[in-house]
Amino acid sequence: MRETVADLLLDRLGDEHPGLLSHDRSWSWDEVVRDSAARADLATSLRVEGPFHIGVLLDNVPEFILWLGGAALAGASIVGINSTRRGADLEAEVRHTELQLLVTDAAGLALLDGLDIGLSRDRVLLIDDPAYAGLVAKHACEPSRDPSIDPTTQLLLLFTSGTTGASKAARCSQGRLAGLGTMNAAKYDVQRHDISYCCMPLFHGNALMGLWAPSLVSGATVALTPKFSASRFIEDVRRFEASFFTYVGKAISYILAASPATDTDSTLTHGFGTEASPEDQAEFRRRFGATLLEAYGSSEGAGMITLAPQGPVATLGRPAHDGVRVVNPETRETCPPAKLDEHGRVLNAEAAIGALVDTEGAARFEGYWNNPEADAERVRHGWYWTGDLGYADEQGYLYFAGRSGDWIRVDGENTSALLIERILKRHPAVVAAAAFAVPDPRSGDQVMAAVEVAEGTTFDSLDLPGFLAGQADLGTKAAPRFVRFSYALPSTGSNKLQKRAIQLEGWRTSDPVHRWEGRGAPTYVPMTAADKTALRAEFAAAGRLRFLP
Repeated sequence: MRETVADLLLDRLGDEHPGLLSHDRSWSWDEVVRDSAARADLATSLRVEGPFHIGVLLDNVPEFILWLGGAALAGASIVGINSTRRGADLEAEVRHTELQLLVTDAAGLALLDGLDIGLSRDRVLLIDDPAYAGLVAKHACEPSRDPSIDPTTQLLLLFTSGTTGASKAARCSQGRLAGLGTMNAAKYDVQRHDISYCCMPLFHGNALMGLWAPSLVSGATVALTPKFSASRFIEDVRRFEASFFTYVGKAISYILAASPATDTDSTLTHGFGTEASPEDQAEFRRRFGATLLEAYGSSEGAGMITLAPQGPVATLGRPAHDGVRVVNPETRETCPPAKLDEHGRVLNAEAAIGALVDTEGAARFEGYWNNPEADAERVRHGWYWTGDLGYADEQGYLYFAGRSGDWIRVDGENTSALLIERILKRHPAVVAAAAFAVPDPRSGDQVMAAVEVAEGTTFDSLDLPGFLAGQADLGTKAAPRFVRFSYALPSTGSNKLQKRAIQLEGWRTSDPVHRWEGRGAPTYVPMTAADKTALRAEFAAAGRLRFLP
């Protein structure tokens, strides 16, 4: 097994099998390696003192892949810049990573206008500049790699998706990415004949670790589309004759909403991703004849859980080794197995749900760039702490129970935000959903949900009270007291909901909010500005204004 991405690339020299497809042209693997080598030589010629970090602010275009290969051969690191960031957040992320070069286009340069990113204009390469192609051509050379490269050489700084807080730049070495490529090629059955459709952004680990690296290892073909588009998904699949793709759960919901027709003649056979509901997985398989492989992973760590296709619905799989456990975060004792009712609800949540850890994973965690506080949060007591919650059933299958803080305490009982979200996403008109705690004006918390629907859908047409009444697995404390109704909930660049931002806005959002008052079956009425003012006054009267962010 090759131990560096540079060596994996050089193994593709002379390989005339298609390696890269775009809407405009194709490259053999040999051409991919040679074009990457030219960019490696260009980067090396422009290198200065300091970290050899190259920022890439581009859509999913061939230049992104070629610079990724160039960095691997040169011993540089690619910093994928999230094009959905703006203003001070974008400036802070770029400055934090100490770039030497930035590769972008005119659109990306416009995003940076007025920002101090720590680079002068002569350190910026514009791929749509008329002189760019000639500049690269001058550096055409026989492919080779920097002799100092070894498995520990850093290749990526991956900003975490920021769904529950500020993003951090996770470090990924050539050795780790090469290992993930080998492991994931086998895990997700990516073979030489596959055409891997890359619709998730290349600045995110989903596309790089789950699609590009396995395709490189197996010699499969990578097919690029500039941005994810639900309406163009099937068209692209047909254009490229794609067989494999990666996704996040929200993207699957969008595809199903945009493509109502069945297409069992599709060339798709399988996909890998996270957080697609069991219902969406089944519907996708029915419509397109493709199996979705749900797995657990993150930019910081992967390989903790093995797939279990024949296991229970919604399981992540089984622990990859004995060190993967669910523990009480205070005592570090392993939690007892979950007792499940006929709907899969955890009956002993207080005892069974805990922190998902890898007691052997601290040495494999490569850390964050210049962020010792975040490193310390991940590695404690010699263990790697994922920051996620989970539980194991009596057969040893593991389940995701949400991010830390995803449990809502209502009237002294813990309620799973993840389960509420899964129930809401069963509604045929709901594209995406988030559930979270909002403070009660007197004590404790209440449940709030945010739902995203297609343009033209009305709140009344959802018949949410009737829908909730028909969900046998919805706990008595789990029906939302507040529902935010939106045609476009805030999302990250990787199409995940910005749950923390949604929670901070709560019922104070500018989107319509409907409220259930009283007891009995839910009945929702629109909240007016006067209602919000009155509710705020209740917090003030109870001395609880401090709980409103």
